[in-house]
Amino acid sequence: MNASNALAFGVLALALTGPVPAMLSRARWPFRAPRAALVLWQAIALAAVLSAFSSGLAIASQLLVPGPDGRPTTDPTAEIDALGLPLWILYIVVLGLTLLIGARLIASIVRVAVHTRRRRARHRMLVDLLDRGDADISAALGRLSDVRVLDAAEPIAYCLPGLRQRVVLSEGTLKSLNVAEITAILTHERAHLRARHDLVLEAFTALHQAFPRVVRSKSALGSVQLLVELLADDSAVKVTGPTPLARALVTCAGTTAPRGAMAVGGPSTLVRIQRLNGAGADARIAVSAYIAAAAILVVPTIAVAVPWLVELNRLFSSIQP
Repeated sequence: MNASNALAFGVLALALTGPVPAMLSRARWPFRAPRAALVLWQAIALAAVLSAFSSGLAIASQLLVPGPDGRPTTDPTAEIDALGLPLWILYIVVLGLTLLIGARLIASIVRVAVHTRRRRARHRMLVDLLDRGDADISAALGRLSDVRVLDAAEPIAYCLPGLRQRVVLSEGTLKSLNVAEITAILTHERAHLRARHDLVLEAFTALHQAFPRVVRSKSALGSVQLLVELLADDSAVKVTGPTPLARALVTCAGTTAPRGAMAVGGPSTLVRIQRLNGAGADARIAVSAYIAAAAILVVPTIAVAVPWLVELNRLFSSIQP
């Protein structure tokens, strides 16, 4: 790999972290194909990370200059003689930044995962202790083992993902909604739990936090948060139809949930209600998005793999007697 490879990967990484997410976050077509749009967002994020690392490693690979015997060497003196001190320093700095970015990303993933699970465990224990749902939920839908009802007058509805999943409602929710609307809420929240949307959000949260504040953007994280809500809405519509869900969303629009949980309401409620009355899914849009996701992910991967396979073959060939 050479400097031109590094430049190409660098430009691709910048495009996938800047203008591409900005344009996609403003597009309206994801409302008609949220699952395909979510796959596309995941492909963009993964391709951006791969491209960024590939750019740094392509520069760092230039440190493997031929030694006196023709074999690649990591002797700093030989590298400086071959490259010159300024260029050698530049390559070392790029390698250091690449390793730093990788370490920061790994640390962010671990930190988000650990903190999120600790918060969920504490909150799960609290809702289990405060549950008052025996009579209320039985009267509405029958006793459900994963549902917890809190003694609160305001409508509240959210879910706690994990191995011991919980759907949390308030007494205000049960009193404000009819059976069909409660069914829509439960279906919505269980769609989150079944599809493990929390893992997708964790990945994008970790990626968001891994970048410094001056360069991070909420375009990707905000768009993904909306898309998982749209997918859960679609699951609820299949069971109850759009009207009960829309009424439930209006009632629970002010729902607040602890960090790590997913509330049925929130700031995207109005957009989601408007979508329920809009055009339905479009298979052509979905197929186009899946093709774009495959291209964005596969092309950079092949572009990374082929040059590195060539480099490894050259390295092993020089080592063989």
